[in-house]
Amino acid sequence: MDTSEFRKRGREMVDYIADYIEDLPSRRVTPDVEPGYLRELLPHSAPFKGENWENIINDVDRCIMPGVTHWQHPRFHAYFPAGNSYPSILADMLSDAIGCVGFSWAASPACTELETIILDWLGKMIGLPEKFLCLPEHSNGGGVIQGSASECVLVSLLAARHTTINNLKQQYPLAEEGVLLSKLVAYCSKEGHSCVEKAAMIGFVKLRILDVDENFHLRGATLAEALQEDRAIGLVPFFVSATLGSTSCCSFDPIHEIGPICQKEGVWLHVDAAYAGSAFICPEFQHLLKGIEYASSFNMNPNKWMLVNFDCSTLWVKDRFKLTQAFVVDPLYLRHNYSGKSIDYRHWGISLSRRFRALKLWFVIRNYGIEGLQNYIREHVRLAKKFERLVAKDERYEVVNKVLVGLVCFRLKGSNSLNQKLLSAVNASGKLHMVPASLNSCYVIRFCVCAQHAKEEDIIYTWKVIKQFGENLLENMKLENEDIKKQELWPRKVNSKPTKFSETLDTNLTLIHLKHHILKRTRSEG
Repeated sequence: MDTSEFRKRGREMVDYIADYIEDLPSRRVTPDVEPGYLRELLPHSAPFKGENWENIINDVDRCIMPGVTHWQHPRFHAYFPAGNSYPSILADMLSDAIGCVGFSWAASPACTELETIILDWLGKMIGLPEKFLCLPEHSNGGGVIQGSASECVLVSLLAARHTTINNLKQQYPLAEEGVLLSKLVAYCSKEGHSCVEKAAMIGFVKLRILDVDENFHLRGATLAEALQEDRAIGLVPFFVSATLGSTSCCSFDPIHEIGPICQKEGVWLHVDAAYAGSAFICPEFQHLLKGIEYASSFNMNPNKWMLVNFDCSTLWVKDRFKLTQAFVVDPLYLRHNYSGKSIDYRHWGISLSRRFRALKLWFVIRNYGIEGLQNYIREHVRLAKKFERLVAKDERYEVVNKVLVGLVCFRLKGSNSLNQKLLSAVNASGKLHMVPASLNSCYVIRFCVCAQHAKEEDIIYTWKVIKQFGENLLENMKLENEDIKKQELWPRKVNSKPTKFSETLDTNLTLIHLKHHILKRTRSEG
């Protein structure tokens, strides 16, 4: 590697990134392109000879940026935040430069040990019980960084499946494993993330999706009834996924109701707090964790709402040995002299190869501190409540969810079609970007505070844009309805080319009579 060239190009890239971030507010939030746009801009085959750096960077502006959805834009309010900050970006640059593959302690000791320490730091920050931490004496728990919340849920389900199958083998030693597997059933609510359904598909287990209450919560009584019904027909409940901060409306399942039932029934309880888990850094939100001591596993995504860029999803388990037993494959070439004394994270999930992701958690936590992260979370919550108040003041709109953190679900009072048209018009403008959700078959629009440096003027601007598009839509609908009413007053069919004088006369007399009737009615009403 030519280090002088690397220094030069590195400085240029840092400047490019800084300019991009600074210039974001002036860009469209979403790109104005159609599928296949890039095929028209790039050659059909890779270049045989290497190209110079300037051409490559120029093509980033020419080809790539026109097709980028700007997730860090101050008017991006879709999905959930995509965490980002300069400490996280710089940490990833360092991780890429080190280029280690940290599948075991020996493969890169710092990579493994920093991850263990930082996951304990973060677990304490969000209020997890000590049983989920790795370093306290007599603890069997611990944390690990996975690629996504989907991976966390899948890994937890597979660990629960492995534990349950082993227990069933002891009860039914002559039964085939496939027969035992066919009896397993997992549970989540209608508001559970789609990744639970995908995990059940991958794990070849049944999944029962349960109804929620009027506030979109999975209640303990609903779960208990489902478990009893399934046991009565010979099924084996083994896994429940509860949600703290659901994707559709950020609802919080009552873990204190669900947890004791899972403990009584011997069922693995996983708690998915992908987005809202970061809010637990603030003590005032930790009451939402009530009952977490009953959970077997818990995940949150610092790469959503904690200023850490993707990928960085954290998973904690109460018993790390139950987790690792489901994934241990130990070929000779991966063993080392400290295998019995250290953690090897290759046993904690699906992937063998692992990046040095703990660096960015370490950089962000140290740079902002707990206080700085709390201030960031609280400001986003304040801005979401500001938006909620703006919506609530307009009698044409309604807020549909209980706004506890940074997500507001709202809609125009009216049909699903009306709200679908509103969102389509707003997004097509490129001024804002939001996405919909369905809550009990009701089409709602999700507004989430996403940008790191979101300000009150961004919230006010967003509401003005939404109101303007809403007013335009309602006015157009009013005019359309008036046109329809007028058309109903006119003859259903008038021959445009009458063949006889009598037909022409009849048509003209009909029109004259109708116009006279309308004029007379207008005068009487006036």
